[in-house]
Amino acid sequence: MTRLSVEMLAADTAEPITSAGHVQLGIAVLAGIAVIVLLITRFKLHAFLALTIGSLALGAFAGAPPDKVITSFTTGLGATVASVGVLIALGAILGRMLADSGGADQIVDTILARTGGRSMPWAMVLIASVIGLPLFFEVGVVLLIPVVLMVAKRGNYSLMRIGIPALAGLSVMHGLVPPHPGPLVAIDAVGADLGVTLALGVLVAVPTVVIAGPVFSRFAARWVDVPAPDRMIPQRPSQELENRPGFGATLATILLPVALMLSKALVDIVVDDPAHTVQRVFDVVGSPLIALLAAVLVGIFTLGRPAGFSKERISGLVEKGLAPIAGILLIVGAGGGFKQTLIDCGVGQMVLDISEDWSVPALLLAWLIAVAIRLATGSATVATVSAAGLVAPLAADMSTTHAALLVLAIGAGSLFFSHVNDAGFWLVKEYFGLSVGQNLKTWSVMETLISVVAGGLVLLLSLIL
Repeated sequence: MTRLSVEMLAADTAEPITSAGHVQLGIAVLAGIAVIVLLITRFKLHAFLALTIGSLALGAFAGAPPDKVITSFTTGLGATVASVGVLIALGAILGRMLADSGGADQIVDTILARTGGRSMPWAMVLIASVIGLPLFFEVGVVLLIPVVLMVAKRGNYSLMRIGIPALAGLSVMHGLVPPHPGPLVAIDAVGADLGVTLALGVLVAVPTVVIAGPVFSRFAARWVDVPAPDRMIPQRPSQELENRPGFGATLATILLPVALMLSKALVDIVVDDPAHTVQRVFDVVGSPLIALLAAVLVGIFTLGRPAGFSKERISGLVEKGLAPIAGILLIVGAGGGFKQTLIDCGVGQMVLDISEDWSVPALLLAWLIAVAIRLATGSATVATVSAAGLVAPLAADMSTTHAALLVLAIGAGSLFFSHVNDAGFWLVKEYFGLSVGQNLKTWSVMETLISVVAGGLVLLLSLIL
């Protein structure tokens, strides 16, 4: 196996892996993932360091030369950051601008002013889904939970009836819809088309968020009936502002990158001629980089200026938006390094061989792998980037549509059953003032429901498309 690992890391052999090689490589993968899990859960090591050490451990257990393993890891890290790093940064800037300018509050207040009674859970899921498009999950929680608590308190609603739909909207966007980091990394690893993935992601997201949000919240409210904790209702940022951006301008800014990327996908289907001027134009303006950059630049005028922000304050917003994502960028990058180490050790070929022997559908296999890593590490992002690296070779012979569905299967699996090793679990527990048991019966069940429903819809679409 040592000779084989060397050759695979040097990428100069096509020799098939033997059964004995499968066993050793399989043990190496399990050992590498076990190291990552142990470091994150037992020793509370940062996921970036855990993924780095886990990649080195994987190579060592596979019998590969250390210098080749280091090269694989750094190559994968660099390629991943190069492909999605700027997109994550632009999304973070847009999210910060949206929050600090009062644009997010304007959307929330406008929708809530026109909603009441039984339609309130549907309003909350709509708000969370729209605002969740450009925001990281944790940022969305911090931004929306105060609103959820205020609505529940002032309207005398059950906290779970209002809170679960909001959390479902944020979580579904986070796991299934680019430009979130997880889906972007999976798209890059699998080689899927972003526009098609975005379109299918929205198609899967809508029924998923309805079932896991407003529908499930009816049961969650019966299982856990708690009041909104007063101590967790802080002042909202826009209360300090004299002016806020308009509802229409804010909504248009948020949806601009989505519209541009979907337009590119539509033109690619309708025109279907790479040399055509129209398609070439949309290939540029609909690329994720240009789409998000356009939204940020437009946001300066539609969000920053109406709020009365000076040029200096807008520059400060950009800096504030970039600061919190350093850890996310490193985790995503290290996940890409782990993925490349897996590929260069020959794990991709092993997964191909096993999937043929077991006759397991590729989409189901991707979902199951993501579920296993999610349960072990507690991180949806780690689960997504690791699973994408493992199943990427399966996409080689897939159509554009099925490659996109493979990404969505991974994203769906990465959301399965959030529990005590997930930072999001504790974030929700503390904000809502729940016990561990109450959080398991509401938040954890909701996450599992999202994963199962989305995974089922992906498999169903694979039979239709």
